[in-house]
Amino acid sequence: MDNSGGIQASLAGRYATALFNLASEKKALEAVEASLATLHKALDDSADFSDLTKSQVVSRGEAMKTMTALGTSMKLDAITQNFMGVLADNGRLDQLPAAIAAFNSMLADHRGEVTAHVTSAFPLAASQIKEIGAQLKSRAGREVKVETHVDPEILGGLIVRMGSQMIDSSIKTRLNTLSQAMKG
Repeated sequence: MDNSGGIQASLAGRYATALFNLASEKKALEAVEASLATLHKALDDSADFSDLTKSQVVSRGEAMKTMTALGTSMKLDAITQNFMGVLADNGRLDQLPAAIAAFNSMLADHRGEVTAHVTSAFPLAASQIKEIGAQLKSRAGREVKVETHVDPEILGGLIVRMGSQMIDSSIKTRLNTLSQAMKG
């Protein structure tokens, strides 16, 4: 399977590849996917957790103890808990967000999906996400997994990134374009 070289070439990509291969071998891709989604949400929701993964001050031993405790409290599957332990033991917890993204990319390739990153100024309702997914599926010709992000700075509209394509209908971009046109 070709995972577009670039993903595997990065340090996070190598960790993600090892995790993907082990999860695939153990037929635990869905369990690992769910655990990584929990970790991703925790990284987004908790500045303390995010800071811990970036800290160069915390010893590897303390990081391992903390990751073991967090893994248990978050009810992560055993493979993901071991993965976090390996990252902590190797002093590579800072690679966790990129490894999660790389794993998700490999899983999407494995499933024949493409991932669309949709940024909105406000959280989208499930019905809106479903409609966006349907529109993008008709455009891409295959299943589309929609990952949403909220960025109030875009003011309104959407920014959609799917593969190498980007559709920017944000109000911020429209205002900037208008401002440039008025200067010209």
